[in-house]
Amino acid sequence: MKVIQPEQIGNYLQAAAERNVLPMFFLELTTGLRRGELLALLWSDLDPQNRSISVTKSVSRLNGELVVSQPKTQHSIRTLLIPQQAVDLLVQEHSQHPNNPYLFPSPTTGTMYSPETVARIHKRILRDAGLEDCRFHDLRHTFATVALQNGVDIKTLSGMLGHYSSDFTLDTYTHVTRKMQEEAAEKMGQFMEMKL
Repeated sequence: MKVIQPEQIGNYLQAAAERNVLPMFFLELTTGLRRGELLALLWSDLDPQNRSISVTKSVSRLNGELVVSQPKTQHSIRTLLIPQQAVDLLVQEHSQHPNNPYLFPSPTTGTMYSPETVARIHKRILRDAGLEDCRFHDLRHTFATVALQNGVDIKTLSGMLGHYSSDFTLDTYTHVTRKMQEEAAEKMGQFMEMKL
């Protein structure tokens, strides 16, 4: 597992903007969707008024063909609240192809991007931003790590990621929660020291 450091995210997003794919990668870094979930999103999955997206399907490659199916688990079917900036970017993106049902249509095919194409775009963004190589899936880990570091509780994060249990999320992100516990212990020590 590798994560893009918080101070590097701006460079990553700037490089995505220069490649005209900012809405897709901004949404990824603010939701932690699985790649197949992100690519299967339709315009109708966005609710701009309630600032939410409905995750009900995923795309993968099977025998050389793109296949849309239900997400990985029943817990993966979820509605996520998203920041207003993401809504604005998605509305702006849709205005460029108003009659296309896909949230992120491929400029080449007009249908959804293939997972492999998006992985290649991600690698180019990393290179353009001067960042260390990491998998597309590591954007999901980046989201989760940054969320935890900014005070999102483990149960909320688990639901956002579509995990089957908070314990699974906790086990996956032990490296972050351990560091947070160390910082909490240090702060409590400083607080108690002032009381002596």
